Amino acid sequence: MILTELTSVPTAVLPVAEFRDHLRLGSGFADDALQDAVLDTCLRAAISAIEARLGKALITRSFLWSLAAWRDLGRQVLPVAPVDAVSEVKIVDQSGSESVVDSSAYRLIKDTHRPVLAATSLILPTIPVGGAAEIQFTAGYGTAWSDLPADLARAVFLLAAHYYEHRHEVASDGTVMPWGVSVLIERYRQVRIFGGGRR
Repeated sequence: MILTELTSVPTAVLPVAEFRDHLRLGSGFADDALQDAVLDTCLRAAISAIEARLGKALITRSFLWSLAAWRDLGRQVLPVAPVDAVSEVKIVDQSGSESVVDSSAYRLIKDTHRPVLAATSLILPTIPVGGAAEIQFTAGYGTAWSDLPADLARAVFLLAAHYYEHRHEVASDGTVMPWGVSVLIERYRQVRIFGGGRR
């Protein structure tokens, strides 16, 4: 399975000025924007880390997911949440020939943690041996920073501030998030009970 991010978080969406205020950096000087590239990097790193921990996209963007077999013939849990729409499903055979699946053959079941691509009949389209299914979809809480739940936005700022303060460190185990960040994102974590199968 390969998940590809087709679009990235636009620079204009990132709250660099607000983050600068959060860090209480100096203002009113000619070089106020001198640190903006570093702040942008810290925000992107924090977003990526939180998304990886939660299995969720914070800012809405497009993804392409390629898989060689359905986990369940009638439904497939998507790898990222929350999914807003499935724009296209293609079946690719071993030779690389593609066929677009009619949108009437599937539907999106929206879910906070585990959105599902479900067949409208008994089974999803057959994936040929050596072939793949390619699902293109959009996922995220919204296209603007203000669309994010307040606690997730706060968690990004806290983690980005941690990265900013420790930006010169060369060694880190990277396994533990700051306590405040962990507390804020805890309720968004996906609880895995059935190992990704049926609920």
